[in-house]
Amino acid sequence: QVQLVESGGGLVQAGGSLRLPCTASGRSSSSAVIGWFRQVPGKERDFLARISRLGGSTDYADSVKGRFTISRDNTKNTLYLQMNSLKPEDTAVYYCAADRLWGTTYAYWGQGTQVTVSS
Repeated sequence: QVQLVESGGGLVQAGGSLRLPCTASGRSSSSAVIGWFRQVPGKERDFLARISRLGGSTDYADSVKGRFTISRDNTKNTLYLQMNSLKPEDTAVYYCAADRLWGTTYAYWGQGTQVTVSS
């Protein structure tokens, strides 16, 4: 079992930056693959980035490559999504998710945090 709690969301102007922490707890939290996703009302949840258990491997969606950075600090059981050069189209609810495997499905999800980018 892994419990995830996102924070750090809010209102930011276009071109600005935000860092979203995701705090993980549970017996398997430090050994989980972590992914970040976002969802706009009425649309599917989109994959943004993922990071391996020890942080040695990362993967990004083309839409955020070069602007967003995923990282983790296993000593603090915290994952991060650093978002730079934000655009109004980045407005969404952002979720972190965890799974045992480096795949496309995730067993555990946080509750999400709202990010709004104003133009």
